[in-house]
Amino acid sequence: MSARAVTLFLAVCSCYAHKYNDLNVESEFVTEPSKYGSLWPLPQKVQISQTSFKLASLSFTITDAKESSAGPSCILLQNAYRRYYEYMFGGTRRQEPSKSRGTRAPDLPELQVLVTSPHSECDGYPAVASDESYELTVDQPYAVLKAPKVWGALRGLETFSQLVYEDEYGAKSINKTSISDFPRFAHRGILLDSSRHFLPLKVILVTLETMAMNKFNVFHWHIVDDQSFPYLSRTFPQLSQQGAYHPYTHVYTPGDVKMVIEFARLRGIRVIPEFDTPGHTQSWGKGQKDLLTPCYAGASPSGTHGPVNPILNTTYDFMRQFFKEISSVFPDAYVHLGGDEVDFTCWKSNPDIKSFMAQHGFGQDYSKLESFYIQRLLDIVTTTNKGYMIWQEVFDNGVKLKPDTIIHVWKGNQQQYQSEMANVTSAGYQTLLSTPWYVNRIAYGQDWRGFYKADPQDFKGTDQQKKLVIGGEACLWGEYVDATNLSPRLWPRASAVAERLWSPKEVTDVNDAYNRLSAHRCRMVQRGIPAEPLFSSFCPHEYKGI
Repeated sequence: MSARAVTLFLAVCSCYAHKYNDLNVESEFVTEPSKYGSLWPLPQKVQISQTSFKLASLSFTITDAKESSAGPSCILLQNAYRRYYEYMFGGTRRQEPSKSRGTRAPDLPELQVLVTSPHSECDGYPAVASDESYELTVDQPYAVLKAPKVWGALRGLETFSQLVYEDEYGAKSINKTSISDFPRFAHRGILLDSSRHFLPLKVILVTLETMAMNKFNVFHWHIVDDQSFPYLSRTFPQLSQQGAYHPYTHVYTPGDVKMVIEFARLRGIRVIPEFDTPGHTQSWGKGQKDLLTPCYAGASPSGTHGPVNPILNTTYDFMRQFFKEISSVFPDAYVHLGGDEVDFTCWKSNPDIKSFMAQHGFGQDYSKLESFYIQRLLDIVTTTNKGYMIWQEVFDNGVKLKPDTIIHVWKGNQQQYQSEMANVTSAGYQTLLSTPWYVNRIAYGQDWRGFYKADPQDFKGTDQQKKLVIGGEACLWGEYVDATNLSPRLWPRASAVAERLWSPKEVTDVNDAYNRLSAHRCRMVQRGIPAEPLFSSFCPHEYKGI
């Protein structure tokens, strides 16, 4: 890409910035175009030359290399080829490249995709240990994308599509480029909450599509909570029949869940469901008798209910059957079991609970009762051959955990979560960070910069401890989010988290990130995603989804 083309591309993609007061702090962004164009997240190693090639929509193809272990029978890649061709050429008429003034640059006829491993994993599901590395060479006679597995090929296709730009004459072009890339962290997630507000299936699928554009690879589906139970269980259909906002229009059927899992798989994204107990379970109790604890006002029941009742054998019979179903429906090796924010008030009021506490020598420490419940639940989930993720409270309360347990850190300020990360890793557990990445919390101005500057390995610990940090998640909780505002609230603010979790630790230049992210945001808009602007700007292809 010529310097002029880079300047034009980034300018029209919203790189005008001015002095402004952001929370009473005057800021100014440097508007020099990035030498990396609009790549997001930034690859590990990238070299972009001034030499450019034209791409013709009628003649350019994405195809399998002859030696590739994932050939035409690999539906995952064939679908991806069509998807990325549409991204690159869908907004233009299918015609030969325009005749530009001056010497016409040579054409680049195709991108050959080579999956090198004998086991491409084309028909499998992505996992925490999946290989997402790839190498991309853009040069004549054709471009080559080489990856050990299909997951790396998917990431490389996204990168290739980001290198394509319109030159000053409107022709599709790409520069001679060499990229060697892999993610810094294996777990790069987005949490969506579909309980507080029901999220239509289409909204979830659009989010998965946008996650792939940002190289996220985990969809953490916080599918149920106090407010509603939209998951339609085959074993316990009364849970959604009684607990969903509406038993027919506001539920996820088995077919819906299967569609989400497959749509995600085709984009290299894992689906990890969260069924949070013993708190956050008011909607569960509407369809499952005696699951929740009766609360008391003095000596009489108040008519209200608290967390899951941990002293009844029927509770564990139910959980055993329910999680057996969950383990068969969701193919990922992990399930998120929650375990956070348990309110002990109701337990303290219940005479049967108090008697149970005395019998087991728990005294007045109700965190021991919580641990008693969690321990039995973990034993149940272990029998399903699933690993589990839990919120940090479970670890903090001293529950006995399997060595492969993943601790999800979400509480506190920077100093507190850094201390928690140090404590969890010093105990030998793998961990994820979400505390600084609650994207449902909004502030006037460019709060993406705070997300961008947070690093999950920024705590006092040994190198071995730092290796136990497997990544993080941007969380979009649903109190004030539904289909009307999910995408603009999530993107491009979550994109900042995507680069932090993918790119080298040393990539911290906020000015360069602003220029690339502005262009990346315009690209998402062009692809039909209503991503909100970073600042005063314009895109050459404004959002037309109204």
